[in-house]
Amino acid sequence: MKESRLFKILYCLLDKGHTTAPELAEKFEVSVRTIYRDIDALSSAGIPVYSETGRNGGIYLMNNFVLDKAVLSENEKQEILTALQSLNATQNINNSATLGKLSALFKSDSEDWLEVDFSRWGNRNNDNEKFELFKQAVINRKCVKIIYAGSSEIISERVIQPLKLMYKSMSWYLKAFCTKRQEYRLFKLTRILDFEILDEGFEPRLFPKSENTPLQMQNEMIKLRFPREMTYRVYDEFDRDDVDRLENGDLIVSADMPQDAWLVGYIFSFGTQVEIIEPAPLRKALAQKAKEIYEKNKT
Repeated sequence: MKESRLFKILYCLLDKGHTTAPELAEKFEVSVRTIYRDIDALSSAGIPVYSETGRNGGIYLMNNFVLDKAVLSENEKQEILTALQSLNATQNINNSATLGKLSALFKSDSEDWLEVDFSRWGNRNNDNEKFELFKQAVINRKCVKIIYAGSSEIISERVIQPLKLMYKSMSWYLKAFCTKRQEYRLFKLTRILDFEILDEGFEPRLFPKSENTPLQMQNEMIKLRFPREMTYRVYDEFDRDDVDRLENGDLIVSADMPQDAWLVGYIFSFGTQVEIIEPAPLRKALAQKAKEIYEKNKT
């Protein structure tokens, strides 16, 4: 119990810089005498903590004190370095200097084990730049004017308040408040064709927890059948719990998916290696689209 209180006192001093014995005594429900004994224990352990008397007196921590082996275990230090290495792998976060300083301070190396690239294949790093700029707009709470290609086949201009970047189903989205529609919306980053970060700021907002946003259309259960040679892609695209394997190796996928124009194009991406079992209207829509494609390209 005492050890736990000592750490809590230290973290309190790290956060505030100084406090008083009565404040700590009230916080931890012990006597002022006990707090002074705790301060003596911290000082004996090598923590540069001291007390001053007088009107502006109190308990202080030296300004140049940093977290070192007296506070962090080897595992905790490695976790900090690993977290920074993970962030650094995005190539969008300038923490290489911080990582180097902490590695030297902890006398520990952090392995270069992770690489993250936000761009699509052959995109020449444009997606990485877009991600970084939107990250800055979210952090600095700056409005952004965007040109967006919606699923309704309309390309529109609007001003949004970017709230958070979200990765879902192998795609990056931007949670935002659309000033044109006066609604919370999800915008797919790859569909943002052009954008300009504005000087205009905005007050922080909380994106609704409900996922019933205009981007996510009415979902419906669909059932698809794939031959065994498509196993690799089926598990790339769908959750394992949504897949049933038949005795002959074929795969049956049952999943909730949005009923919009995107879905037909998505299923077309599997070519002839997919069969729609249900719903019947979707099967009919795919057949009709296939016929139109044939008529357009047969000569």
